[in-house]
Amino acid sequence: MMWLMQTAGTLLQWLVLVFVFVIGLMALLALILFAVDRLQTEDAVRRNYPVIGRFRYLFSSLGEFFRQYFFAMDREELPFNRAQRDWIKHAAQGKGNTIAFGSTRNLNVPGTPIFANAAFPPLDEQVCETQPMVIGENCAHPYTAKSILNISGMSFGALSAPAIEALSRGAAEAGVWMNTGEGGLSPYHLKGGCDVVFQIGTAKYGVRDKTGNLSDDKLRELANKPQIKMFEIKLAQGAKPGKGGILPAEKVNAEIAEIRGIKEGTSSFSPNRHVEVDDFGDLLDLIEHIRSVTGKPVGFKTVVGDPSTLTELFETIKAKRIEPDFITIDGGEGGTGAAPMPLMDLVGMSIRESLPIVADIRDAYGMKDRIRLVASGKLVNPGDIAWALAAGADFVTSARGFMFSLGCIQALKCNKNTCPTGITTHDPRFQKGLVAEDKYKKVARYIKQITKEVEIVAHSVGVLEPRQMTRAHVRIVQDNGTTQSMREMYKTMR
Repeated sequence: MMWLMQTAGTLLQWLVLVFVFVIGLMALLALILFAVDRLQTEDAVRRNYPVIGRFRYLFSSLGEFFRQYFFAMDREELPFNRAQRDWIKHAAQGKGNTIAFGSTRNLNVPGTPIFANAAFPPLDEQVCETQPMVIGENCAHPYTAKSILNISGMSFGALSAPAIEALSRGAAEAGVWMNTGEGGLSPYHLKGGCDVVFQIGTAKYGVRDKTGNLSDDKLRELANKPQIKMFEIKLAQGAKPGKGGILPAEKVNAEIAEIRGIKEGTSSFSPNRHVEVDDFGDLLDLIEHIRSVTGKPVGFKTVVGDPSTLTELFETIKAKRIEPDFITIDGGEGGTGAAPMPLMDLVGMSIRESLPIVADIRDAYGMKDRIRLVASGKLVNPGDIAWALAAGADFVTSARGFMFSLGCIQALKCNKNTCPTGITTHDPRFQKGLVAEDKYKKVARYIKQITKEVEIVAHSVGVLEPRQMTRAHVRIVQDNGTTQSMREMYKTMR
């Protein structure tokens, strides 16, 4: 017993010594920080309030994480709120997405679409699944696209290898296309065996010669790959209209540098536009050239700025008799790419405004059956997709919706190499959290569930499949709280 008491006494003495040492060390550290803060001249808060002033920045940096967990309501957050993210999460997990006790959405917000249910909707045995649609009917190799929702452009570089692989495998299982983004074709895009749309960015990564110009030989090489179904010329994207792609140096590893044809560890800045395209005539000539070389459908992606330029575009199409096979309209709501804040926040029309305008002009020129419209820009839930189809889109593409299906938590670190879910980082420490074998199944389930629920909306308004929806089936909430038919708003017979 005496021995135990002596041992306990000795242990207590050691604990006291350790405690005193830690307190002393903390006091010394605080004294050093006090001196550093007092002497520095860059930060006024730390100079006037040494040590404790540092907590301001700590709490500010932690605020973006705490807000989404403790303070923000389900429908409050931007760019995507908790209700939107949870729907995708449940869909990707294969769980039911039914809710109870009423909607948490404020249905009085101006601009909210309300779908007009039919008095006598078709019976379940009368409805049909979404039908495939042909793109580039007059091409040597037209493409029959099966799905209304597809994966938008996300480059290998912006996204990690396991993320690209999971998307490719999920797309193959669900029967949708995957856009490469402007970073070129990687082995991970092909790994799942899905249909691929090759995007030609302003830097022409993957199809450029040694001088940086478009290479016909590389175009033919890509066109010979059976998975490559179409080519998309990127003029602009929602994250940064008027500015080229940005890939920070810390993301440019040896593999990415090889695929893009750039130097490892050097930031990748694409030109703000294609240097050989000065007007719509040049754009159409480029489309025709790529189509003649590849034999595959060719279109372009842009963000609408001044709507009057659309008339110029279609007048040029009519005069030159050269038509793009599809036009992808991205919204100015921002996207996955790194971008300066003014471009992300303030430049480019929203997809909610621009899509109906483009559709109306295309239809007025009698090109509805020849030029397909692809809508992109914060369209991630069934209501978004249904609205876009009714507004005039033939297809919808999403980037961030699919990132959420992979497990994105909206940490807002896409432009850095520190994504905690492994989606937008090339750090192996974070990538190990993203297991493609598991995530691809979630991607496929997300696509299947969103398609199913868009079909439910279509059937509820009285049509047999989603592309039969028109603007007459949608009412838009006005400033006074009443709704107006979208057909009346745009004075169209669509």
